[in-house]
Amino acid sequence: MKFTFVSLFPNLIEFYFQDSILKRAVEAKFISYEFYDPRSYTTDKHHKVDKQMISGGAGMLMTCQPLFDTLDDILEKNEDAYIIFPLAAAKPFRQNDAKRLAKKKNIVFVSGRYEGIDERVIEKYANEVFCIGEYVLTGGELPSLVMADAISRNVKGVLGNSESLDMESYENNLLEAPSFAKPEIFQKLSVVKEFSKGNHSKIHDLKFQMSICRTKYYRPNKEKK
Repeated sequence: MKFTFVSLFPNLIEFYFQDSILKRAVEAKFISYEFYDPRSYTTDKHHKVDKQMISGGAGMLMTCQPLFDTLDDILEKNEDAYIIFPLAAAKPFRQNDAKRLAKKKNIVFVSGRYEGIDERVIEKYANEVFCIGEYVLTGGELPSLVMADAISRNVKGVLGNSESLDMESYENNLLEAPSFAKPEIFQKLSVVKEFSKGNHSKIHDLKFQMSICRTKYYRPNKEKK
């Protein structure tokens, strides 16, 4: 799996791959990453990549020419490129999307800045658009990282133990059950007694019921599919 990031600020992204699980995944060649800066493709003599909106209003938009040329270059080099735009006005990104996209060979994240991206770029190049939450950020780099992280965890080999994926939140449309670490009692706070008895069948059933309860509490409108 290769992640390609189109960003004016690649330093905001690269650091995340330099520690922990993703660093090991890169070193083991389960995943790789690269960057394209649209500023390198602009024909503007001042290297600008943004202009005022035609309809008026505050703020600037990233313009067509630098992004068209950037994405054309990426597509010319890799016909497997699957292009995703993180947008506030888009469908929610879900765990099932992370699992599905983990089967792609090359995912391209296009990070907007300023007031966003000229819609013509999105209409021409987007394979999918996603929103990671109902709030607005200063750029698309963080959403790109969030999705890349979620997708990476579902790439075979990235997690040392693939069973880690089995009981996570959003599997079976439920939130993950509470978990506890040793010691069993800390400052007079104890764990659920059944967890300490070693009956894995009962523990599994109990965790499933706890997942249902937690989902009903935090997601009262979430229906189990």
